[in-house]
Amino acid sequence: MDNLIVVLQKILTTGIFATLKVTVVALFFGVLIGLIACLGRMSKHFIPKAVATAYIEIIRGTPTLVQALFFYFGVNALLVSATGGDLRMTPLFAGMFVCSINSGAYVAEIFRAGIQSVDPGQMEAARSLGMPNKMAMKEIILPQAVRTILPSLGNEFIVLVKETSILSVIGVSEITRIGQIQASINYKTFSAYLGVAIVYFALTFTLSRLVNLLERRMAVSD
Repeated sequence: MDNLIVVLQKILTTGIFATLKVTVVALFFGVLIGLIACLGRMSKHFIPKAVATAYIEIIRGTPTLVQALFFYFGVNALLVSATGGDLRMTPLFAGMFVCSINSGAYVAEIFRAGIQSVDPGQMEAARSLGMPNKMAMKEIILPQAVRTILPSLGNEFIVLVKETSILSVIGVSEITRIGQIQASINYKTFSAYLGVAIVYFALTFTLSRLVNLLERRMAVSD
């Protein structure tokens, strides 16, 4: 019991901040990347559509663990070789980068589903009033799509919290990494990983309640 309390203290004073920092940054840039990739994939022009489709399929088709290992160890090796060791990614930066591009691929599909859920007649009506495609998308289609996808974005936030555990393999001092360190100190693995599980559950349960509250508010508003 005493070791469990120590583990929880270590996680709450260090690991949880790294986890939340990576999650918030990854969600912010994931939304930006996802929106750009979504618009690229829905473009009528070949090059942006091909680039966006390739990005989404490659990221969604490879494990996040492999992406983390590739960018931190593989890309870092190239940077060190090219700059003589003057430039290299820190574990935290690599973790944020990997989670951002990973989240962006999934957010792109969330945006695409939201946009396609809007009645096509909305775009036709906007065009009939003389609005160009970009303006119609910005002023009419996207606001309605965002309202639809907010719960899905909330769920993506929850998934990101759990996926940060993968970053322990590249040395990011997030929740799982702190648990591993504590387990290696006194070999009390049960209490160490029980503490990790408790903190993850508390975070995801709280976030899921907030997402459910958002969904109920949106339903009442509708």
